Amino acid sequence: MPVPSTDFKKAIKHLSDKEKETLLLRAVRRDAELYETLAFELLPDVTVEQVFAETSDRIHELFNVAVTGRLLNRSLTKALSKATKETARARRITKDKRLEVDLNLYTLRLIFDNYTGQFDSPYNGFYVGTARLTTRTVQLVLTNLHEDFWLEYKPELDEFLTQLHNRSKSRNLRFELPRELAIP
Repeated sequence: MPVPSTDFKKAIKHLSDKEKETLLLRAVRRDAELYETLAFELLPDVTVEQVFAETSDRIHELFNVAVTGRLLNRSLTKALSKATKETARARRITKDKRLEVDLNLYTLRLIFDNYTGQFDSPYNGFYVGTARLTTRTVQLVLTNLHEDFWLEYKPELDEFLTQLHNRSKSRNLRFELPRELAIP
């Protein structure tokens, strides 16, 4: 992303309010994420909870569409990738790291409640993607949130990690957890 030069900043300051408004509206029409970011920052009725609800609905829909695919494991891998992108977008809009963790947990709950049978597929993509999302979520909680949140999220994350480790694929893959997260 380009850094605005001092000349550019001066030119913006010399614009009239109407010209600034026109420029801003044009930019917002071209970039949906910019629109959502500004709506979140400027409108009082757009909250983190609302962004969570909208993003979780999109993630849920991604997995519903994946079930209709002919190659389920491949479709689920794509849905997981898109869900991760939706989560990153929500974090960029709100700049809230807890929202990112909550959306990751929502995605993991969807996977572990509905699609764990696909972990036994001969294709590793979905299993590896889920394992990476799980460890990334654990690391996000440990590094970016207050330690009290670890106590809140730990039982659920431990359950996910246990389910992943109990699969035969966990022994065949070179996918290692950090030492402090390893389950005996």
